[in-house]
Amino acid sequence: MKKFILATLFALLLASPWITAQAQGDQPIVRAVMFWQMGCPHCEETLEQTLPPLQEKYGAQFELRLIEVASVDDIKTLYDVGAAYGLTREETGVPMLILGEDLLVGSDQVREQLPALIEERLAQGGIDWPTNPILAEFLPAGSPAPALVDVAPEKPKNDGFALAIGIMVFMAAALIYSLTAFYRGQVFPLPAWGDWLIPVLIVIGIGVAGYLSYIETQPVEPICGPIGDCKSVQHSEQAVLFGILPVGIFGLLGYFGLLAAWLARRYLPALEKPATVGFWGMAFFAVVFSLYLTYLEPFVIHAVCIWCLSSAVLVTLLLLLGLPPAVRMFSLPEDME
Repeated sequence: MKKFILATLFALLLASPWITAQAQGDQPIVRAVMFWQMGCPHCEETLEQTLPPLQEKYGAQFELRLIEVASVDDIKTLYDVGAAYGLTREETGVPMLILGEDLLVGSDQVREQLPALIEERLAQGGIDWPTNPILAEFLPAGSPAPALVDVAPEKPKNDGFALAIGIMVFMAAALIYSLTAFYRGQVFPLPAWGDWLIPVLIVIGIGVAGYLSYIETQPVEPICGPIGDCKSVQHSEQAVLFGILPVGIFGLLGYFGLLAAWLARRYLPALEKPATVGFWGMAFFAVVFSLYLTYLEPFVIHAVCIWCLSSAVLVTLLLLLGLPPAVRMFSLPEDME
Protein backbone atom coordinates (compact mmCIF):
# COMPACT_ATOMS: atom_id res chain seq x y z
CA MET A 1 0.00 0.00 0.00
CA LYS A 2 2.82 2.36 0.86
CA LYS A 3 4.49 1.68 -2.49
CA PHE A 4 1.20 2.38 -4.28
CA ILE A 5 0.78 5.76 -2.55
CA LEU A 6 4.36 6.73 -3.35
CA ALA A 7 3.94 5.71 -6.98
CA THR A 8 0.72 7.71 -7.24
CA LEU A 9 2.33 10.84 -5.77
CA PHE A 10 5.30 10.44 -8.09
CA ALA A 11 3.00 10.14 -11.11
CA LEU A 12 1.07 13.24 -10.05
CA LEU A 13 4.34 15.14 -9.62
CA LEU A 14 5.42 14.23 -13.14
CA ALA A 15 2.02 15.14 -14.57
CA SER A 16 1.66 18.49 -12.78
CA PRO A 17 3.42 20.58 -15.47
CA TRP A 18 1.20 19.03 -18.12
CA ILE A 19 -1.90 19.68 -16.03
CA THR A 20 -0.88 23.31 -15.46
CA ALA A 21 -0.18 23.82 -19.16
CA GLN A 22 -3.54 22.34 -20.06
CA ALA A 23 -5.29 24.61 -17.56
CA GLN A 24 -3.57 27.64 -19.00
CA GLY A 25 -4.19 26.44 -22.52
CA ASP A 26 -7.92 26.36 -21.87
CA GLN A 27 -7.88 30.11 -21.36
CA PRO A 28 -8.17 32.09 -24.62
CA ILE A 29 -5.55 34.79 -25.08
CA VAL A 30 -5.74 38.04 -27.05
CA ARG A 31 -2.37 39.34 -28.26
CA ALA A 32 -1.90 42.86 -29.64
CA VAL A 33 0.88 45.21 -30.70
CA MET A 34 0.99 48.97 -30.12
CA PHE A 35 3.32 51.64 -31.50
CA TRP A 36 4.00 54.49 -29.08
CA GLN A 37 6.40 57.43 -28.77
CA MET A 38 8.14 59.02 -25.81
CA GLY A 39 6.61 62.41 -24.97
CA CYS A 40 3.41 61.78 -26.93
CA PRO A 41 0.52 62.91 -24.68
CA HIS A 42 -1.97 60.62 -26.41
CA CYS A 43 0.38 57.66 -25.90
CA GLU A 44 0.78 58.66 -22.27
CA GLU A 45 -2.99 58.75 -21.81
CA THR A 46 -3.33 55.29 -23.36
CA LEU A 47 -0.46 53.77 -21.36
CA GLU A 48 -1.40 55.28 -18.02
CA GLN A 49 -5.20 55.37 -18.15
CA THR A 50 -6.66 53.03 -20.77
CA LEU A 51 -4.44 49.94 -20.77
CA PRO A 52 -3.72 49.26 -17.04
CA PRO A 53 -7.41 48.59 -16.16
CA LEU A 54 -7.67 46.20 -19.11
CA GLN A 55 -4.53 44.33 -18.06
CA GLU A 56 -5.82 44.13 -14.50
CA LYS A 57 -9.19 42.84 -15.70
CA TYR A 58 -7.96 40.23 -18.17
CA GLY A 59 -4.55 39.38 -16.68
CA ALA A 60 -2.70 36.76 -18.71
CA GLN A 61 -5.53 36.66 -21.25
CA PHE A 62 -4.43 40.00 -22.70
CA GLU A 63 -0.83 40.30 -23.91
CA LEU A 64 0.43 43.55 -25.36
CA ARG A 65 3.78 44.16 -27.03
CA LEU A 66 4.84 47.81 -27.14
CA ILE A 67 7.01 49.12 -29.98
CA GLU A 68 8.63 52.49 -29.31
CA VAL A 69 8.96 54.88 -32.25
CA ALA A 70 12.37 56.35 -31.46
CA SER A 71 14.32 56.47 -34.72
CA VAL A 72 13.94 57.25 -38.41
CA ASP A 73 13.68 53.52 -39.15
CA ASP A 74 10.92 53.19 -36.54
CA ILE A 75 8.97 56.01 -38.18
CA LYS A 76 9.32 54.29 -41.55
CA THR A 77 8.08 51.04 -40.02
CA LEU A 78 5.11 52.88 -38.53
CA TYR A 79 4.19 54.33 -41.93
CA ASP A 80 4.70 50.97 -43.65
CA VAL A 81 2.42 49.20 -41.19
CA GLY A 82 -0.19 51.93 -41.56
CA ALA A 83 0.01 51.64 -45.36
CA ALA A 84 -0.42 47.87 -45.10
CA TYR A 85 -3.74 48.53 -43.36
CA GLY A 86 -4.80 51.11 -45.96
CA LEU A 87 -3.85 54.30 -44.10
CA THR A 88 -2.20 57.36 -45.64
CA ARG A 89 0.70 59.07 -43.91
CA GLU A 90 -1.64 61.78 -42.69
CA GLU A 91 -3.91 59.15 -41.13
CA THR A 92 -1.04 57.27 -39.49
CA GLY A 93 0.03 58.28 -35.99
CA VAL A 94 0.66 57.13 -32.45
CA PRO A 95 -0.62 55.43 -30.46
CA MET A 96 -1.41 52.79 -33.09
CA LEU A 97 -2.69 49.45 -31.81
CA ILE A 98 -2.97 46.33 -33.98
CA LEU A 99 -5.16 43.46 -32.88
CA GLY A 100 -5.42 40.84 -35.60
CA GLU A 101 -6.88 42.61 -38.62
CA ASP A 102 -8.18 45.51 -36.53
CA LEU A 103 -6.23 48.77 -36.41
CA LEU A 104 -6.88 51.49 -33.83
CA VAL A 105 -5.19 54.87 -34.24
CA GLY A 106 -5.25 57.53 -31.55
CA SER A 107 -6.05 57.43 -27.85
CA ASP A 108 -9.78 57.91 -28.49
CA GLN A 109 -10.11 54.83 -30.70
CA VAL A 110 -8.07 52.70 -28.32
CA ARG A 111 -10.12 53.82 -25.33
CA GLU A 112 -13.51 53.44 -27.05
CA GLN A 113 -13.01 50.29 -29.14
CA LEU A 114 -10.34 48.10 -27.52
CA PRO A 115 -12.43 46.73 -24.59
CA ALA A 116 -15.15 45.49 -26.94
CA LEU A 117 -12.57 43.99 -29.31
CA ILE A 118 -10.91 42.07 -26.47
CA GLU A 119 -14.27 40.68 -25.35
CA GLU A 120 -15.18 39.72 -28.91
CA ARG A 121 -11.86 37.97 -29.59
CA LEU A 122 -11.91 36.13 -26.24
CA ALA A 123 -15.39 34.86 -27.04
CA GLN A 124 -14.03 33.59 -30.36
CA GLY A 125 -11.25 31.67 -28.66
CA GLY A 126 -8.54 34.34 -28.59
CA ILE A 127 -6.22 35.69 -31.28
CA ASP A 128 -2.46 35.45 -31.77
CA TRP A 129 0.05 38.18 -32.67
CA PRO A 130 -0.64 40.07 -35.93
CA THR A 131 0.60 38.18 -38.98
CA ASN A 132 1.83 41.27 -40.81
CA PRO A 133 5.39 40.38 -41.96
CA ILE A 134 6.61 43.92 -41.21
CA LEU A 135 6.08 43.20 -37.52
CA ALA A 136 7.92 39.87 -37.55
CA GLU A 137 11.19 41.33 -36.23
CA PHE A 138 9.37 42.74 -33.21
CA LEU A 139 7.73 39.45 -32.32
CA PRO A 140 10.41 36.80 -31.70
CA ALA A 141 9.01 33.38 -30.96
CA GLY A 142 8.50 32.76 -27.27
CA SER A 143 9.40 36.31 -26.23
CA PRO A 144 7.20 37.67 -23.44
CA ALA A 145 5.29 40.90 -23.86
CA PRO A 146 6.96 43.84 -22.09
CA ALA A 147 5.34 45.18 -18.96
CA LEU A 148 3.63 48.53 -19.22
CA VAL A 149 5.17 49.80 -16.03
CA ASP A 150 8.64 49.55 -17.56
CA VAL A 151 7.93 51.62 -20.66
CA ALA A 152 5.51 54.33 -19.63
CA PRO A 153 6.87 57.65 -20.94
CA GLU A 154 8.26 60.20 -18.55
CA LYS A 155 7.30 63.84 -18.44
CA PRO A 156 9.73 66.10 -20.29
CA LYS A 157 11.96 68.02 -17.90
CA ASN A 158 11.11 71.37 -19.49
CA ASP A 159 7.77 71.35 -21.28
CA GLY A 160 8.18 74.94 -22.50
CA PHE A 161 4.63 75.91 -21.55
CA ALA A 162 5.71 79.04 -19.68
CA LEU A 163 7.76 80.17 -22.68
CA ALA A 164 4.81 79.57 -25.01
CA ILE A 165 2.47 81.59 -22.81
CA GLY A 166 5.02 84.41 -22.60
CA ILE A 167 5.28 84.50 -26.40
CA MET A 168 1.49 84.56 -26.63
CA VAL A 169 1.42 87.66 -24.43
CA PHE A 170 4.11 89.26 -26.62
CA MET A 171 2.11 88.56 -29.79
CA ALA A 172 -1.14 89.83 -28.30
CA ALA A 173 0.58 93.04 -27.17
CA ALA A 174 2.06 93.55 -30.66
CA LEU A 175 -1.38 93.14 -32.26
CA ILE A 176 -2.98 95.64 -29.88
CA TYR A 177 -0.13 98.11 -30.39
CA SER A 178 -0.43 97.80 -34.18
CA LEU A 179 -4.16 98.48 -34.21
CA THR A 180 -3.74 101.40 -31.80
CA ALA A 181 -0.99 102.89 -33.97
CA PHE A 182 -3.21 102.79 -37.04
CA TYR A 183 -6.10 104.31 -35.12
CA ARG A 184 -3.99 107.18 -33.79
CA GLY A 185 -1.77 107.53 -36.86
CA GLN A 186 1.31 107.51 -34.67
CA VAL A 187 4.04 104.95 -34.14
CA PHE A 188 7.39 104.81 -32.42
CA PRO A 189 10.14 105.53 -34.98
CA LEU A 190 12.65 102.85 -35.89
CA PRO A 191 16.36 103.32 -36.62
CA ALA A 192 17.43 103.45 -40.27
CA TRP A 193 18.82 99.92 -40.13
CA GLY A 194 15.48 98.58 -38.90
CA ASP A 195 14.13 98.24 -42.43
CA TRP A 196 17.17 96.18 -43.47
CA LEU A 197 16.57 93.88 -40.53
CA ILE A 198 13.37 92.72 -42.26
CA PRO A 199 15.02 90.59 -45.00
CA VAL A 200 17.39 89.10 -42.43
CA LEU A 201 14.47 87.95 -40.27
CA ILE A 202 12.63 86.67 -43.34
CA VAL A 203 15.60 84.56 -44.41
CA ILE A 204 15.80 83.10 -40.90
CA GLY A 205 12.06 82.46 -41.05
CA ILE A 206 12.42 80.69 -44.39
CA GLY A 207 15.04 78.45 -42.79
CA VAL A 208 12.77 77.62 -39.84
CA ALA A 209 9.68 77.05 -41.99
CA GLY A 210 11.74 75.05 -44.47
CA TYR A 211 12.94 72.73 -41.72
CA LEU A 212 9.39 72.33 -40.38
CA SER A 213 8.20 71.53 -43.91
CA TYR A 214 10.92 68.90 -44.21
CA ILE A 215 10.13 67.09 -40.96
CA GLU A 216 6.37 67.29 -41.63
CA THR A 217 6.65 65.70 -45.07
CA GLN A 218 9.47 63.19 -44.53
CA PRO A 219 9.81 60.21 -42.17
CA VAL A 220 12.48 61.88 -40.05
CA GLU A 221 12.78 62.66 -36.38
CA PRO A 222 12.88 66.38 -35.53
CA ILE A 223 15.65 67.98 -33.50
CA CYS A 224 13.77 69.29 -30.48
CA GLY A 225 16.48 70.72 -28.25
CA PRO A 226 16.18 71.07 -24.47
CA ILE A 227 12.72 72.71 -24.50
CA GLY A 228 9.41 71.15 -25.47
CA ASP A 229 8.51 68.11 -27.52
CA CYS A 230 8.55 68.81 -31.25
CA LYS A 231 7.75 65.20 -32.15
CA SER A 232 4.34 65.30 -30.49
CA VAL A 233 3.51 68.65 -32.08
CA GLN A 234 4.56 67.58 -35.57
CA HIS A 235 2.64 64.30 -35.29
CA SER A 236 -0.53 65.97 -34.03
CA GLU A 237 -3.65 66.57 -36.09
CA GLN A 238 -3.09 70.32 -35.79
CA ALA A 239 0.16 70.08 -37.78
CA VAL A 240 -1.84 69.71 -41.00
CA LEU A 241 -4.35 72.30 -42.26
CA PHE A 242 -7.60 70.92 -43.65
CA GLY A 243 -6.03 67.47 -43.56
CA ILE A 244 -3.82 68.16 -46.61
CA LEU A 245 -1.48 71.14 -46.09
CA PRO A 246 1.34 70.91 -43.51
CA VAL A 247 1.60 74.04 -41.40
CA GLY A 248 5.31 74.33 -42.20
CA ILE A 249 4.65 74.62 -45.94
CA PHE A 250 1.94 77.21 -45.30
CA GLY A 251 4.42 79.23 -43.24
CA LEU A 252 7.10 78.88 -45.90
CA LEU A 253 4.75 80.34 -48.52
CA GLY A 254 3.96 83.19 -46.12
CA TYR A 255 7.64 84.10 -45.67
CA PHE A 256 8.18 84.17 -49.43
CA GLY A 257 5.14 86.43 -49.73
CA LEU A 258 6.59 88.81 -47.12
CA LEU A 259 9.92 88.88 -48.94
CA ALA A 260 8.22 89.67 -52.26
CA ALA A 261 6.26 92.52 -50.65
CA TRP A 262 9.39 94.00 -49.05
CA LEU A 263 11.32 93.86 -52.34
CA ALA A 264 8.42 95.51 -54.18
CA ARG A 265 8.25 98.31 -51.61
CA ARG A 266 11.99 98.94 -51.82
CA TYR A 267 12.57 98.68 -55.56
CA LEU A 268 9.24 99.24 -57.35
CA PRO A 269 8.04 102.79 -56.55
CA ALA A 270 4.77 102.27 -58.42
CA LEU A 271 3.89 99.45 -56.04
CA GLU A 272 5.17 101.09 -52.87
CA LYS A 273 1.80 101.68 -51.20
CA PRO A 274 0.11 98.33 -51.99
CA ALA A 275 3.35 96.49 -51.17
CA THR A 276 3.69 98.34 -47.85
CA VAL A 277 0.11 97.69 -46.85
CA GLY A 278 0.28 94.13 -48.17
CA PHE A 279 3.39 93.40 -46.12
CA TRP A 280 1.76 94.67 -42.95
CA GLY A 281 -1.46 92.80 -43.69
CA MET A 282 0.34 89.51 -44.26
CA ALA A 283 2.42 90.01 -41.11
CA PHE A 284 -0.72 90.83 -39.11
CA PHE A 285 -2.44 87.66 -40.33
CA ALA A 286 0.71 85.63 -39.63
CA VAL A 287 0.79 86.85 -36.03
CA VAL A 288 -2.91 86.10 -35.50
CA PHE A 289 -2.48 82.62 -36.97
CA SER A 290 0.71 82.00 -34.98
CA LEU A 291 -1.06 83.14 -31.81
CA TYR A 292 -3.74 80.51 -32.46
CA LEU A 293 -1.17 77.79 -33.15
CA THR A 294 0.84 78.73 -30.07
CA TYR A 295 -2.33 78.51 -27.96
CA LEU A 296 -2.96 74.98 -29.27
CA GLU A 297 0.44 73.70 -28.19
CA PRO A 298 0.20 73.98 -24.37
CA PHE A 299 -3.60 73.84 -24.07
CA VAL A 300 -4.69 71.31 -26.71
CA ILE A 301 -1.69 69.31 -27.92
CA HIS A 302 -0.01 69.51 -24.49
CA ALA A 303 3.41 69.80 -26.12
CA VAL A 304 5.53 72.69 -27.37
CA CYS A 305 7.70 72.95 -30.48
CA ILE A 306 10.65 75.34 -30.17
CA TRP A 307 10.75 75.77 -33.97
CA CYS A 308 7.12 76.89 -34.01
CA LEU A 309 7.73 79.32 -31.16
CA SER A 310 10.74 80.73 -33.02
CA SER A 311 8.62 81.35 -36.09
CA ALA A 312 5.97 83.05 -33.94
CA VAL A 313 8.58 85.47 -32.57
CA LEU A 314 9.93 86.16 -36.07
CA VAL A 315 6.56 87.09 -37.58
CA THR A 316 5.78 89.31 -34.58
CA LEU A 317 9.05 91.19 -35.06
CA LEU A 318 8.27 91.52 -38.78
CA LEU A 319 4.87 92.97 -37.91
CA LEU A 320 6.45 95.60 -35.67
CA LEU A 321 9.13 96.45 -38.26
CA GLY A 322 6.58 96.75 -41.03
CA LEU A 323 4.26 98.93 -38.96
CA PRO A 324 5.99 102.37 -39.26
CA PRO A 325 6.03 102.48 -43.10
CA ALA A 326 2.43 101.24 -43.20
CA VAL A 327 1.19 103.89 -40.76
CA ARG A 328 3.20 106.57 -42.57
CA MET A 329 1.74 105.54 -45.92
CA PHE A 330 -1.80 105.84 -44.61
CA SER A 331 -1.03 109.20 -42.98
CA LEU A 332 0.24 110.86 -46.19
CA PRO A 333 -2.13 113.13 -48.09
CA GLU A 334 -3.33 111.79 -51.43
CA ASP A 335 -1.24 114.23 -53.49
CA MET A 336 1.95 113.19 -51.68
CA GLU A 337 1.68 109.46 -52.27
